[in-house]
Amino acid sequence: MTTSSSVPPTSEPWPDAANYPPPAVAADAAAGPTAWPEAAPLPPAGAERERPAETLFPPVALPPAGPKGRSSWAGRLRTLPARAWRGRPDDPRWVRPAFLGLLLATAVLYFWNLTASGWANAFYSAAVQAGSVSWKAMFFGSSDSANFITVDKPPLSLWPMALSARLFGLSSFSVLAPQVLMGVGTVATVYATVRRRFTPLAGLVAGAALALTPVAALMFRFNNPDALLVLLLTLAAYGTVRATETASTRWLVFVGVMFGLGFLTKTLQAFLVLPAFALVYLVCAPTGPGRRFLQLLYGTLAMVAAGGWWVAIVELMPASARPYIGGSQDNSFLSLTFGYNGFGRITGDETGSVGGGGGGRAGGGGGGMWGSTGITRLFDGDIGGQIAWLMPAALILLLFGLWATRRHPRTDSARIGFLVWGGWLLSTALTFSFMSGIFHQYYTVALVPAVAALVGMGADGLWRARHRLPYAAVLAVTVAVTAWWAHQLLGRSSQFVPWLRNAVLIGGVLAAIALLLAGRIPGRPGRRIATVAGLTALAAGLAGPAAYALDTVSTGHSGSIVTAGPAVRSGGFGGRGGFPGGAGGFPGGNRNGGQNGAFPGFPGGGTGTGNTGTGGTNGGGMPNFPGGTRNGTGTGTGTGTFPGFPGGTGTGNTGSTGESRDGRTGRGGFGGGMGGGGMGGLLNGARVSSEVADLLKQDAGKYTWVAAAVGSQNQASYQLASGEPVMALGGFNGSDPSLSLDGFKQLVKEGKVHWFIGGGGFGGMGGGSMGGSNYSSEITSWVESTYTAKTVGSTTLYDLTAAPKSPGL
Repeated sequence: MTTSSSVPPTSEPWPDAANYPPPAVAADAAAGPTAWPEAAPLPPAGAERERPAETLFPPVALPPAGPKGRSSWAGRLRTLPARAWRGRPDDPRWVRPAFLGLLLATAVLYFWNLTASGWANAFYSAAVQAGSVSWKAMFFGSSDSANFITVDKPPLSLWPMALSARLFGLSSFSVLAPQVLMGVGTVATVYATVRRRFTPLAGLVAGAALALTPVAALMFRFNNPDALLVLLLTLAAYGTVRATETASTRWLVFVGVMFGLGFLTKTLQAFLVLPAFALVYLVCAPTGPGRRFLQLLYGTLAMVAAGGWWVAIVELMPASARPYIGGSQDNSFLSLTFGYNGFGRITGDETGSVGGGGGGRAGGGGGGMWGSTGITRLFDGDIGGQIAWLMPAALILLLFGLWATRRHPRTDSARIGFLVWGGWLLSTALTFSFMSGIFHQYYTVALVPAVAALVGMGADGLWRARHRLPYAAVLAVTVAVTAWWAHQLLGRSSQFVPWLRNAVLIGGVLAAIALLLAGRIPGRPGRRIATVAGLTALAAGLAGPAAYALDTVSTGHSGSIVTAGPAVRSGGFGGRGGFPGGAGGFPGGNRNGGQNGAFPGFPGGGTGTGNTGTGGTNGGGMPNFPGGTRNGTGTGTGTGTFPGFPGGTGTGNTGSTGESRDGRTGRGGFGGGMGGGGMGGLLNGARVSSEVADLLKQDAGKYTWVAAAVGSQNQASYQLASGEPVMALGGFNGSDPSLSLDGFKQLVKEGKVHWFIGGGGFGGMGGGSMGGSNYSSEITSWVESTYTAKTVGSTTLYDLTAAPKSPGL
């Protein structure tokens, strides 16, 4: 029997179909796709000598490939509207409207309340603002239009947002709208990939599972690079499936281009799934070994070309002709790629970062300040609520799919699907689970397409075989485990929709029992029970993540570290409870019993106390970081000495660190921040008054930079408020050696910088604990000793064009 799904149906929709006859195939492979839930008649339970492959994943016909070549494009464009609405000619008429309805619902969900997040991550929004007025800044991904320093990522993710800002004007909506469209595109791509081999409902379930995953609802409404990265990787998965089905060089080149563009989005993270995809093609493609290796070489060359052209320009261009490469310690994009943004994320040795050089030296499980590492990391704490709702089901169904296709031919397209998505899930999940460097909860959005696709594909096969007791049992167990796990996750936020927790568990258990018994009831009653049970199981599985997703879209998110859903009992870094409890958080920044103590890995820490309020988490001010406010009520105090700062005390409400969620912050975090920015503006921007913004705008045309500030988040706030270029000394962490004290003095002497903004970033710490540069600290000390401070509201400014207090220039 032929199980490869490369047979086009007889109703060819392309205009020149007569010139492209379908290939000759075995008669039993042209039966066309099955339907779900009303599949073709199944044998009764206990039927003898039936091969599982024929019941679970029978051969289906692929959609027609259509004509190739330049001459076909006119016909393709002419028939595009009809094909977009009708879909595959052998699909039932409800399929394409249902698919388009899924995309519309996803768009409505993600666009809803979009501007509540304001500038979202101001670090990237400032770069978008710069790119919207300077093509050079857009090309390099500069933080300011005067091109002093770049963001610490390649710039591809910034380009759609910058183009949107150029077309529609700079606003929160124009910055975030492209991310929403990427989310809709990702849902469409997952559906299309799953639908190629499985039933329409398999694709719809996969698409809905993706759209309703909380971390997807967060990151496809946020301006971090992850949205574009996930879309590109999903397109790469689609291309891998297409290439492996027919040994297509053209599609393998497409995959290489997607990986290259993924590298220009988030460097080496794009390659986490590359070995799995390459191995699938090398093993399963229906052609000889020599041709497979040659085709992979073509794909590699395409990847290098797509991702290397920008790198080559940056590395070959004189440093004086381009901005400094933010995040690097030597102004090299390659060192940024393989160090801070590369292997440093695995080992924890990230020179210049928040815990640079630490190598996970403090904290439980080897994870240091980024939380415990280990196989359960993605299920623990608030990370579980981001991604893990359907992960147990996905793992069960992955094992089931591989077992069910064990006797299929090497080139079978059903097994190809499970290998592609399963390879994605396992390679990425294991990396995230054991990496010791910087890890944020929102990184888990990279797992969402794989989890969703595996759920859709596995449920497809089990549903079709539900009349057979062993498969009905596997389906029932999957539903019950999913409901139980949702019950556990919802229990971590017991005050959030409290009735939902038990409803999900009861509904899931009843659905599992009904699915187990429905196959034993003959005729229409059994089918009706199975249909009701299937819908109930689907609702039970998606209710929890859907509730979290709705909570996510109803609330604004801003800052460098954001999390989806409501507050949970045990929080992680910057999300729900400062640094992980047990490792010791920032003094006074802990929540729900987290330990007070020194910053992990920093000597001479301090102690602090804090309270958790109803409307927000309140904690002590970070030692020597006075003031700072965050939505919510309550006060806290903290005292102690922080490395690099003179002793002192700080008192204030919890700083807006990591994440600001208007009116309902129950998130914990760091103590008070300088100028309103968490950790002195390191992780979240400062609050800029209209008086300060107007002051920066005065005579702005006379200066290259209207101001200089330590740390990119701090800089971004003032740049976005004024619309004028602001220099980010030291890059994101304030620890990049982007400008020496002598260089800064020269710029001041030439009259290129007007104001210096006091506070912000980690620059004042110097490089001692972070392994980075002391330049920002030296510049800050020189400015403070040379010029007279001027306080406007809560902001301290120094006029660098005024006469010095003492000879210093």
